[in-house]
Amino acid sequence: MKKLTLSRRTLLRGLGGVAVGLPFLGAMADSARGAAFPKRFVVFFTGLGTVKPAWTPTGSGTDFSFGPILAPLEPFKKKAILLEGVDYESAYHGPGDPHQQGIGHALTGTELQEGSLFPYACNPGKMVGWGGGISLDQFLADQIGQTTRFPSLEFGVQVQYANVSARISYRGPGQPVPPEDDPYEAYKRIFSDLGTDPEALAKLRAQRRTVLDAVTGDYQRLSTRLGASDRMKVDAHLEAVREIEKRLDAPGVIGGACNPPVLGAPVEPLENDNYPAIAKVQLDLLAMSLICDLTRVASIQWTTVQTGKVFTWLGQDEPHHTLSHSSDGDTKRQQMLIDIGHWHAQQLAYLCAKLDSVPEGDGTVLDNTVILWCTDIAQGNTHARRDVPLLLVGGAGGALNTGRWRKFEGAYHNDLLITLAHAMGVPVATFGNPAYCNGPLPGLLV
Repeated sequence: MKKLTLSRRTLLRGLGGVAVGLPFLGAMADSARGAAFPKRFVVFFTGLGTVKPAWTPTGSGTDFSFGPILAPLEPFKKKAILLEGVDYESAYHGPGDPHQQGIGHALTGTELQEGSLFPYACNPGKMVGWGGGISLDQFLADQIGQTTRFPSLEFGVQVQYANVSARISYRGPGQPVPPEDDPYEAYKRIFSDLGTDPEALAKLRAQRRTVLDAVTGDYQRLSTRLGASDRMKVDAHLEAVREIEKRLDAPGVIGGACNPPVLGAPVEPLENDNYPAIAKVQLDLLAMSLICDLTRVASIQWTTVQTGKVFTWLGQDEPHHTLSHSSDGDTKRQQMLIDIGHWHAQQLAYLCAKLDSVPEGDGTVLDNTVILWCTDIAQGNTHARRDVPLLLVGGAGGALNTGRWRKFEGAYHNDLLITLAHAMGVPVATFGNPAYCNGPLPGLLV
């Protein structure tokens, strides 16, 4: 029997043109004449820095254990690189307060624009504009994102505001890319617009038929022709789609029955206590968009860097930003900050587990991905942008030397951005402001 080969753009199609994308399968690699599995880049951004003693591992080199904050990521330690001593040197230059500089420089490595759009939080008499250059995610989207349906996807978890303190991605100077806070809209855009219009899909859903019900026949025909490994991957992919649908339809989670694109009032995705529920759906959507090869560049931003988010589900009653200003000797509030960091690490571990559960070649989707966990400042009560907590998870298809704790002293974070571009197969000499570029950080690339 002739061996099955599939295009990377193969879709399962059903009644009314409803379609669901497939994950990247071995049959697709064959059709690409031996092409390697795709590399993927993900940004995981949380604001307000960390509590350094609880972030720092014990041990050294390749023999280390994560501290209390990163403990949930222990299962992925061999696929991670923890970075110490990397400075946002560029964020000490140009306009803006420390939070604005930190978030605006994190992925661009270049100064914010002079302007009159946004007041400094610490000095309302001074004003600043947007970010001053393209961000790494958008740069990579231009290079590696042109063969997928979406060059990049930006997810938000209650980011909400449109200002320089709420944007990590830029298409270029003064061109911020807003994240999508609403999982309904994200779902509709990513999965519901593949071959049908929203009204047709809404009608199907109103008849209590899911997207997957509509493509069952096409899947059954395809399944008989796939190898065992590809069948397992498609089964897991479709089950994950169904789980997302269930959560979007669950009463009381995000506003009752889902009839995209309309959300009931009030707009519950922005309510403080729905933060964990929104987060889980957004992480699932992000994972699915990568596994489905709908995009190879994505980001998830957790609220803003001057947020009033109260982590009530952790038993807290003070805003994160207020807590971040507590002194090192305030053990109660420092523990609350550790708990917030630990919770964010749990969310990253959840995303890693999703990607690591899908086989791809000799590894998994996570092995062919690199996730950058970054922030705006090193520590809330100092607003320092030096020795910023940074973590990489995933090997970028074998390009990164994972399973190690790398200590630097005063390394420029622009060089980390250069390193990540190289890992993604896009070698560049500089990124952002060339004044803070020396080349790839040593010891990270294979």
